[in-house]
Amino acid sequence: MSQRDLLIEIGTEELPPKALHKLSISFENNMIAGLKTATAKHSGIVKSYATPRRLAVVIEQLDEFTHPQTESLSGPNRKVAFDEQGEPTKAALGFAKKCGVEVSELEFRDDKLFFSRSPEPLPIGSLLQDIVETALKQLPIAKRMRWGSSRIEFVRPVHWLVMLFGNEVIDATVLGIKAGRQSRGHRFHCDQLLEISSPTSYPSQLLEQGHVVADFSARREQIVEGVEAAAKQLGGQAVIDPGLLNEVTALVEKPVPLAGRFDEKFLSVPAEALISSMGEHQKYFHVVDNSGKLMPHFITVSNIQSTDPAQVIDGNERVIRPRLADAAFFFETDKKTRLEDRRDKLGSVVFQQQLGTVLEKTERIGELAAEIAAQIQADVTHARRAGELCKADLVSDMVLEFDKMQGIAGRYYAQHDGEPDAVAMAIEQHYLPRHAGDALPETDVACSVALADRIDTLTGIFGIGQAPTGSKDPFALRRASIAVLQIIVQKQLTLDLRELLEKACALHQNLKADDQRVETILSYMLERFRAWYQDEGIAAEVFMAVSAKRLSAPLDIHNRVQAVHSFSQLEESQALAAANKRVSNILNKVNEGDIAQSIDNSLLTDDAEKQLSQILQDKQLELEPLLSDRKYEQALASLASLRQPVDAFFDNVMVMADEPALRANRLAILSQLRGLFLQVADISCLALG
Repeated sequence: MSQRDLLIEIGTEELPPKALHKLSISFENNMIAGLKTATAKHSGIVKSYATPRRLAVVIEQLDEFTHPQTESLSGPNRKVAFDEQGEPTKAALGFAKKCGVEVSELEFRDDKLFFSRSPEPLPIGSLLQDIVETALKQLPIAKRMRWGSSRIEFVRPVHWLVMLFGNEVIDATVLGIKAGRQSRGHRFHCDQLLEISSPTSYPSQLLEQGHVVADFSARREQIVEGVEAAAKQLGGQAVIDPGLLNEVTALVEKPVPLAGRFDEKFLSVPAEALISSMGEHQKYFHVVDNSGKLMPHFITVSNIQSTDPAQVIDGNERVIRPRLADAAFFFETDKKTRLEDRRDKLGSVVFQQQLGTVLEKTERIGELAAEIAAQIQADVTHARRAGELCKADLVSDMVLEFDKMQGIAGRYYAQHDGEPDAVAMAIEQHYLPRHAGDALPETDVACSVALADRIDTLTGIFGIGQAPTGSKDPFALRRASIAVLQIIVQKQLTLDLRELLEKACALHQNLKADDQRVETILSYMLERFRAWYQDEGIAAEVFMAVSAKRLSAPLDIHNRVQAVHSFSQLEESQALAAANKRVSNILNKVNEGDIAQSIDNSLLTDDAEKQLSQILQDKQLELEPLLSDRKYEQALASLASLRQPVDAFFDNVMVMADEPALRANRLAILSQLRGLFLQVADISCLALG
């Protein structure tokens, strides 16, 4: 079957820069899925292109016709399909109707009515309009727009459409635009139409004739190389944030990095504020020296190759100057008011209507942070102070202008006010971790405040009945829960979450008492462990084995999960898990009074039960120091040696003996066996089937 290359290009007004890369990937995937649904085959070489004014995809060696699958249906057998007179029954008529044919057109295979049909291959060109329209409709567009008098909707107004199958223009209309072969080059360097000769020549024609680097990845790499080279000429290193890099790549079609400078006097302003201003507002990359200190330079990426780059640089320097001047003004003004004095303003800032103000929240955070600090041997006074001041910078001019400075500004102002370093660092770091993979608070005081802040939010929001439902989580409680678990586990903090939740609930004096609230929140938070361990490749039943114990100390839970995971990899694990499941089933069917309180050695008659009883006693003594030191992995490894005596017991001993005393004694052996494992986890959850 003959093949051709396919090019689809949607030309638009400037697309949202933060969404461009995602739109491009989605368009490519949707086109591949659409072709697969249409049973169209291709070489597998697919390349997407994206610039501020276009989304495009090239699919190489696409078959000219589809490859429809043969439809085969099996119906009723001969006796059911025809009566004694040889007339078709309702079953045969119904099957024929389902197949869309007469009964006479059906055949018998293996004594059953059988229908087979091979649809005719369709020219792929006739299907492309529907495939492209479907691919565009499925793009992840948060808000679509209309333009002109048309009711057509897309992320931005569409101005041209290229659809080439080989050298042939597809006869199609998409988003109100008739398909052609005319694309457009750079808005300034190529103010004319470009005739695309073939799909494979598309990127080279745009580059050579249109002055457009169509390949998003290639354009991004050019920006990295250019920015790094410019920084090197300045004697420094460019700091290239991945998010900013993608955004800048989505803003230009012909990247031209240019280095600029700002007054050194602005370096007295917190570097984070300058970086925020340059990156967020101007899309500049900042430059640091070999020690990581901010240099008075920036690198912008222009979308034009200017004949007078100095003028472009001068323009950018004039734009950034007032921005940095504002940051300097806010910083100097804010320093005139102590953080402690700003707390009063938090009384007019509502945290949540039913939960009061941010000022009230900081009072609760301070109290809970002090409680946590006492438990982890951190400085209680510093933790309480940091908790009370942790939100004070929210009403500063700096944070009101640069929202990403919250916490960071607070640290600078606390240091200026003469607060202890531990307090200042905790004010900044209590927001950590902000997202997956982010750093954790460094100090115990910072950890105390970080935990207190999130636990206060969780108890408050659950307390007013606004727990997350489905995909809705407006207060980011999932993220807060994961952060609490991360801090406790990775910082090795021996904290009991139930106790902290009880304390936090008690601090919300305006909420009604609810005995179930703590358990509900605790269950919700610990359930976040499930996804955590799934990401680590730990089976769900491992977590279930530990979860069955209904523990509430995250670090202890984590250590047990790791131990059970290691145990599950042992050869003996499945046999012992099955044995524990069998033991649980037996014990669950008897009354507690039917089980002896302790094992009576005089009632041990079989060698297998004598051996198991003695080993259980020895293991109990062996496990006591291991469990005391929370060495769960070693404890389970020790219990793995029970496989042979347990198997022998079940092979040779009748547990449910007729004699009550003998039966009760043997049940006591099983109870002791299960109890040994339950000191770590319920490993019966590991049993397959």
